[in-house]
Amino acid sequence: MRNAVVGHHYWDRPGGGQLVCASSAYALEKSGYNPVLTSTTSFNPQSYTTWFGIDLSSYPRVNWNISLRMFGLHLRLVAWRPMLKAIRDYGAKLLFTDEVTYKPLLKHRVKMGFRIIEYIHFPYEVSTDPRFRGTGLSYGEDPYVLERYGNFPMNIYWWSYIKLLPHYMREDPFESADLVLTNSAWTAELGKRVYGKTPEVLNPPLPPNVPVLKSARPFEGRQKAIVMLGRFSEEKRYHWVIGEVMPKLVKEVPGVKLLIFGGAGTRTAKAYIERLRRMVKEKGIEDMVILIPDAPRHAINEAMDSSRAFFHSTINEHWGIVVAEALARRLPIVVHKSGGAWSDIAKKGRYGLGYENTDEAVLCLSKLLTDEKLWNIYSSSERVEDLTLGKFVDRLGRFLKELN
Repeated sequence: MRNAVVGHHYWDRPGGGQLVCASSAYALEKSGYNPVLTSTTSFNPQSYTTWFGIDLSSYPRVNWNISLRMFGLHLRLVAWRPMLKAIRDYGAKLLFTDEVTYKPLLKHRVKMGFRIIEYIHFPYEVSTDPRFRGTGLSYGEDPYVLERYGNFPMNIYWWSYIKLLPHYMREDPFESADLVLTNSAWTAELGKRVYGKTPEVLNPPLPPNVPVLKSARPFEGRQKAIVMLGRFSEEKRYHWVIGEVMPKLVKEVPGVKLLIFGGAGTRTAKAYIERLRRMVKEKGIEDMVILIPDAPRHAINEAMDSSRAFFHSTINEHWGIVVAEALARRLPIVVHKSGGAWSDIAKKGRYGLGYENTDEAVLCLSKLLTDEKLWNIYSSSERVEDLTLGKFVDRLGRFLKELN
């Protein structure tokens, strides 16, 4: 069987990049390859069965067998090293990676005869290149970067990373890789603006352990409740929801409740939760807003199954897997009219409602909370039936055939 390397810098958490890489490894196996996983640190592949329902335990792994709690950002700079070792040791002729720091590998391509597939979650240049200053998309303006690396001493850490990055980051992906993929039509359009060429779109799949429901609890059997899901981070804009949306919504829909589920494993996340709690108290809506950190999946599912709307407040979300998960449970969605969540999941209004400002968000939510006819229209799993792992396998398989 042909060997293919799947390279990611850090596999030991259940994020969107890890889901794409795990799904791609599975798809490569179904296409006749033997996947070899590479990482800069050791990790437990059995965790992926719990996190996503994807079994990686049979795939060989090449990593450094270290446990690193600091300087994780710099791991990206050396992600190419275990990739190169795996290509050499296994004679691999294909590399699938969602990293941009494989520049040192390029000098080995001709001699070793391997091809490269790069998967772009978001054009990295937008966050790191001064040319994109003032675009609103990112250089020095990315909310995640600002929150995590905006203050001393973390800004020094970010600065050192940016200084080293040009030595490891490939330049034009369309010149460095044989195939360039991305997660949504929105990201593909942004890629065209950055690179001058358009990546092929391969939507991430729903995790197999998130079933697509065939039927849903009826409208009248649900609470006037809204669910939000995503890590507790400033970029998720929960502060905007609590500070601006909820004070207006409680007047439009008395008795409404907001349940915010999110990961809170970092210091910045814990600080953000405390800020949100203070805001809830200041606004006098303690009975309407419930913050639920690190909840088990069954609790999230039960909340989705007993609520009437899912609200996503992130702007320019590259993809939005949590939005797809809500649709899988037949919970109508309200998303910002930007990013992949709007272009690819909601399909610009076909499968979900969209907003651009506070008043529009309040209107969309109030309609879903009170209008049974509208709720029934948007309580559909039709869109996500096309986002299963099986569909992902088929699409990546077609790309591989074209590449070969």
